[in-house]
Amino acid sequence: MSTSEQNHSTKYKLLLALAALGVVYGDIGTSPLYALKEAFHHSHLAPTPENIFGILSLVFWSLIIVISLKYLVFILKADHNGEGGILALASLVKSDKKRPLNSTAQSLLVLLGVFGAAFLYGDGLITPAISILSAVEGLSVITPFFDPYIIPITIAILILLFSVQKNGTGTVGKIFGPVTLTWFIVIGALGIYNIIQNFEILKAINPYYAFNFFAQNSFSAFVVLGSVFLVVTGGEALYSDLGHFGYEPIKRAWFFVVLPCLLLNYFGQGAFLLNNPAGVSNPFYSMAPEWSLYPLVAIATFATTIASQALITGVFSISMQAVQQGYLPRLLISHTSEKEFGQIYIRNINYMLMLGCIMLVLTFKTSSNLAAAYGIAVTATMFITTLLFYIVAVYKWNWNVYATTALCIFLGIIDLAFLGSNLLKIVDGGWFPILLGIIGFIYMTTWRQGRQILAVKLKEKSLTIEDFFTKIENEKMHRTDGVGVFMARSLSSTPMALIHTSEHLKTVHKNLIFLSVIIKNKPRLAQEQRFELAEFKPNCFQLIINYGYLEKPNIPEVFDLIKPQNPIFDKDLASFFVGRENIFATEVPGMALWREKLFALMQKNEMPATQYFELPKNRVVEVGTQVCI
Repeated sequence: MSTSEQNHSTKYKLLLALAALGVVYGDIGTSPLYALKEAFHHSHLAPTPENIFGILSLVFWSLIIVISLKYLVFILKADHNGEGGILALASLVKSDKKRPLNSTAQSLLVLLGVFGAAFLYGDGLITPAISILSAVEGLSVITPFFDPYIIPITIAILILLFSVQKNGTGTVGKIFGPVTLTWFIVIGALGIYNIIQNFEILKAINPYYAFNFFAQNSFSAFVVLGSVFLVVTGGEALYSDLGHFGYEPIKRAWFFVVLPCLLLNYFGQGAFLLNNPAGVSNPFYSMAPEWSLYPLVAIATFATTIASQALITGVFSISMQAVQQGYLPRLLISHTSEKEFGQIYIRNINYMLMLGCIMLVLTFKTSSNLAAAYGIAVTATMFITTLLFYIVAVYKWNWNVYATTALCIFLGIIDLAFLGSNLLKIVDGGWFPILLGIIGFIYMTTWRQGRQILAVKLKEKSLTIEDFFTKIENEKMHRTDGVGVFMARSLSSTPMALIHTSEHLKTVHKNLIFLSVIIKNKPRLAQEQRFELAEFKPNCFQLIINYGYLEKPNIPEVFDLIKPQNPIFDKDLASFFVGRENIFATEVPGMALWREKLFALMQKNEMPATQYFELPKNRVVEVGTQVCI
């Protein structure tokens, strides 16, 4: 079936919305397992009717304002060629040419985007741990017999989850949507079952109860916001996964399935607590009929595993974007599906996440303890998203300044309220995602700045292409048979690998190809935009290969495209010369010495260009250059 036929197929649209359920809404859909429980646990408030109505009113209006209004109505419209996520939003900020910001403002805003992306690593680490742990804890509600086995069972599921990542999500992806749909139907039905027993709970829709809750409890109510925020933690996932499904399927899934079922369940938990205040220790499982507990724990475990899968895939996507925008060293990125580009696997990131999740479970031991560490990273990212959205709306879309300012101040106040409440958790575990975000930000910016300094140092040693050819003609350098492909980040000067080989070997290939790979600020490029080829001297070519920031470079594939028109572009006969710099940290002005040493270590351990560009290994020659920075 062609793309145009699919887009006009009602069945296809429904299937796409079903798939969005599994990937986009897994995180936010499993929040009922722990959100309301934590609201009472961390605030130490009694489950009185006034407190129940107040907290539920906050939950209701948080879902309406943050997810329905902020993300579904506004933020998801800020796509960059169909792609979403905070790095894509940062690219929108720097890509505007009609009303450009000054360079300093652009740089600061892009750095904010990178900071937000670094915080999302914390979300990707905590979500699998807290989600699966909270589901398995349901066994304790059934019988105390399982208490000693909660942590071992959780770790076993985490190891299994991360072990199957290398196989890709393509195979299991087909059950993601149906399982998640089943989960939403079940939690919605549970909610209806309990609401029927006390319809009075529906009064919590009135925002009066939220305001009254703050009036009665003041600081304790502010503390509760940190737990209420757990109901909207999947907001950034909506935006990050925009490119996989598009706006319409995500919107349909939210308004027709996710939002109604979430509200029914939260209000059902509230109705249960009105009748049974003692069940506040775990209202989600306590409100279920006793006969349903085993199957409920089973489906909750499936649902939380799927939610974890979505966050893991999101971290993979963030990492790929960061690599291709120059904020991370090259990583080995494996595409696990021929049909779905977003299905990727990054081995090093996968193992890092697995070990991190296991350490979190062993350290924090319960979902309640983990909840204290959860939220700061996402609230910070959400506030940055609001700020970047304001810049895009005013400077790129030319929205009315006053209306946009009023909207973003309103949304920003809510973001800051959630952030402030979550900052109260720092001592109890909130320090962890902050530390992780700072480390990630330093790591990413050190790599970016180090590459910029290195480029300047290499440029000082380089020759223009015209000067190089003048030199080899003056020295009557021998021209050997064959094809030499010299890779460089820029074709404005002669590649260092060519300068070194000509100096030491006193010979140059008769056929030269100067090759540069450029990552564009677009997620994907059409085939006709893939390369630019120019013959600037007889048998000497400049080849620029273009990729979108969500595409995996593959140089041999491009050579196969060119070969029919020009036989010298034969990947099996050409010699690929790749430069590799050995960095030495010095007191020369640039970065702090410790950052220079960190950059040198990163450069040393970067994945070789041979792997990253998928060059034929038996045709590669690596040429080293010593550089002091």
